[in-house]
Amino acid sequence: MAFEIPKIDYSGRIKGIEIGRGEKAVTLGGEDSYPFHLFEGEMPHPPKIAFEVYDSKPEEWPATVVELFRDVMESPADWAKKCINEFNAESICLRLASTDPNGLNKSADEVVAVVKGVAQAIDVPLIVWGCESDDKDAEVLPQIAEACQGKRLILGPATDKNYKRIGAAAIGYDHTVVASTPIDINLAKQLNILLGDLGVPDEKILMDPNIGGCSLGYGIEYAYSVTERARQAALTQQDVKLQFPMIANFATDVWKKKEVSLSQDEDPKLGDQEKRGILFEALTGVTLLLAGSDLLVMRHPQAVKLVRGVINRLIKKEGFGDR
Repeated sequence: MAFEIPKIDYSGRIKGIEIGRGEKAVTLGGEDSYPFHLFEGEMPHPPKIAFEVYDSKPEEWPATVVELFRDVMESPADWAKKCINEFNAESICLRLASTDPNGLNKSADEVVAVVKGVAQAIDVPLIVWGCESDDKDAEVLPQIAEACQGKRLILGPATDKNYKRIGAAAIGYDHTVVASTPIDINLAKQLNILLGDLGVPDEKILMDPNIGGCSLGYGIEYAYSVTERARQAALTQQDVKLQFPMIANFATDVWKKKEVSLSQDEDPKLGDQEKRGILFEALTGVTLLLAGSDLLVMRHPQAVKLVRGVINRLIKKEGFGDR
């Protein structure tokens, strides 16, 4: 007697949300089963990966990563183009690190030109990620939204402290909002409701469960559990306020971890520093994909290549040949 795989009858579906514009626009979500459960449902839009780009030259990056982008780090637009032309980036996440009040504390006027330059230089979706200071992001992101009207940016993170200003700007200038909450399914649902009440259309919301410091080895099981529970509620409990694609922005956290940043000279038993970082980032990415993430923000091209290989294998396209 042939073995039949038990199947779950899912009652919900993740919304399919288009980001970007033109021929290079990308659709996220749309699945009606758990991640990669193609034996019992559909996953019409496989997960995507955005390359991380900074608006100013980062000082804390390990040399193993800096070397890959040293020639373009002074120009975010050139940096983004290199990610696209050399590493086939499907989207770009521009981090506004220079606006951090505890750092360079640049004003909105100073970074608007940078964002516009990147938006004009690329044709793939552009995520504009603030410095994660609620007040500063509420000041900077709306001005960027206005200056880049028609570019269909993805703006975030919007939190319960600043969602009104960021959400209103997204509505007014036709952008998408990243709703970010601190690893809590109830808070995530509530923020999605608040954005909807504000007038942000469902097709303009992405969820960020904000895994924070929970990269591989640092509470990853908790980040996985919360992401998984949100996906379960969306698919099996028909919770429409959780049926949004999810973004996992974890590269910055991965590459500042001690186990990644320590050189081989400092701790020989950890082995080759670059390989260690690549595997740390790739394994974190795959773990979050299996939890339900639809869009990853990553840094090292080799880590991206590894994760793409896993995605291709799981959707039965090309196997693990892309390594």
